Amino acid sequence: MKDIVFIEDGTRVGHVTDIEIDVDVGKITNLVIATKTKTLGMFGESREVIIPWNQIIRIGQDVILVKKNGQTFPANAQHTDNMLLP
Repeated sequence: MKDIVFIEDGTRVGHVTDIEIDVDVGKITNLVIATKTKTLGMFGESREVIIPWNQIIRIGQDVILVKKNGQTFPANAQHTDNMLLP
C-alpha cells in the first residue's frame, strides 16, 4: 500500500492496487493506482490510473516517486480523452 507521489510538486496521486506484467519478457510494464476524488467533503469516487514503469524515479520504503510530465492515462479510458492527471 505504498503512496504514489509526483516528484515535481509532491502531489499525492494514490496508492498501488495492481501491476501489469509483460509475461513474455518477465518485466513490470505499468502500475495501477487507485485515486479518490472527494465530493461533498467526505464521500469519494475511486478510479484507477495507469502509471507506466518508465515514469518511476525511486521506490522508497513508504512512497514511490514518479515523473509528472509523462503520459498518465486513467484505466479503461481512450488516450484521446481529456482525463489526464495534472
